[in-house]
Amino acid sequence: MFEKPEVLTLASSLAAHAAERQSAIARNVANADTPGYRAQDLPDFAESYRAQEAGGMRRTRAGHLGAPVTPQNYTAVERPHQGALSPNGNSVSLETEMVKAADVRRDHDMALAIYGKSLAILRASLGRR
Repeated sequence: MFEKPEVLTLASSLAAHAAERQSAIARNVANADTPGYRAQDLPDFAESYRAQEAGGMRRTRAGHLGAPVTPQNYTAVERPHQGALSPNGNSVSLETEMVKAADVRRDHDMALAIYGKSLAILRASLGRR
């Protein structure tokens, strides 16, 4: 009868973005000593979400005509280096990666909190605890 509420879809997308961004950070840390490696990152979730929503028409149910429903695909892109490169041409800064990992954890925790609170509201509206 009801499709998945939009807030749950948003929380799920935020969690998927955080997971993919954490993978990019882990690759950066793993390649911190690789000569010539360039650090990668994902655009902020808000930018990615706005870019997806900017398409105009949205298809919210399978029976709707219009834009096809496509799963979000987050891809890492080379991050422009802000400081000097290391002598071997590597642009990874472990300090920057640790700060970004903390940001990702915060985003993931927020997605889980939104998801959990939304489920609690749905349960309360159904008379369940």
